[in-house]
Amino acid sequence: MHGIVIRVYSDFFDVQTQQGELWQCKVQGRLKKQKQRTTLVATGDHVRIEIDDEIARSAIIVEIGPRTRVLSRLRPGGGFPYEDVILANPDELMTVFAVAEPEPHLRMLDRFLVAGEASELAIFIVINKIDLTSIARAREIFEVYERVGYPVFYTSAEHESGIEAVQERLRDHITVVAGPSGVGKSSLINLVEPGLDIRVGETMKIGKGRHTTRAAQLHPLSNGGFIADTPGLRELGLWDVRPQELSDYFPEIRRHAPGCRFSFCTHLHEPDCAVQAALDAGEITPERWHSYLRLYNGEK
Repeated sequence: MHGIVIRVYSDFFDVQTQQGELWQCKVQGRLKKQKQRTTLVATGDHVRIEIDDEIARSAIIVEIGPRTRVLSRLRPGGGFPYEDVILANPDELMTVFAVAEPEPHLRMLDRFLVAGEASELAIFIVINKIDLTSIARAREIFEVYERVGYPVFYTSAEHESGIEAVQERLRDHITVVAGPSGVGKSSLINLVEPGLDIRVGETMKIGKGRHTTRAAQLHPLSNGGFIADTPGLRELGLWDVRPQELSDYFPEIRRHAPGCRFSFCTHLHEPDCAVQAALDAGEITPERWHSYLRLYNGEK
């Protein structure tokens, strides 16, 4: 049977088949032996399974389909570079930040946006907790991203405002949700799709043990599509993003780069640089430019 991985926890994978059946799966041993620099099986992967125990609804993943795109990060920590796939085959990235509690970390938001751009995802931003300040204050902080061209939605999960616009945006897409801990991602998802009852840090009993979910989980939406909740990402090490490609992932820099004198301009010191001219003219904000410089230099 063929299906899609909707949840990953420890060495187990929940697979929903094309017939809508749910099977708890493990990976065939021969697949594990293949040398990998990427996650072997991730949420969103299309797989082929063979039944192991029909009564227990258990099966074995025997084939993993190719990925059209992924949202990935460099595996946190040191050691050999390894691609940690957050979600396979998504359509778009919904990145969620709060206007307060916690205070917005805009450089982290820039890293999320670069990750989405590098993965060729459509991107939109949701700013939550506007009830703690005001929508005017929220726009003051985040209007730079509207000027760049990203759709920005302002919501309050506490007051259930701004939810319908987000619901419409999610229709018929596979959307991955990413953002730091404490910004209200789970609360927003529960409002977007009532009945999901997503709980932060949910622990599941599998066999004789208990396993905390650490990967994205796909949830079907009643108006079409899936939404993938992710754990709070404290660290997003960009995977396979070379410094010379970085300007392609900042839309306001990308727009001006064709006007540079040199086709491989870094926009740091070259003469006749259209990006530097746009920066001087105020068409690129100093804050976004500093994010570009820090990422270019490998800083966090």
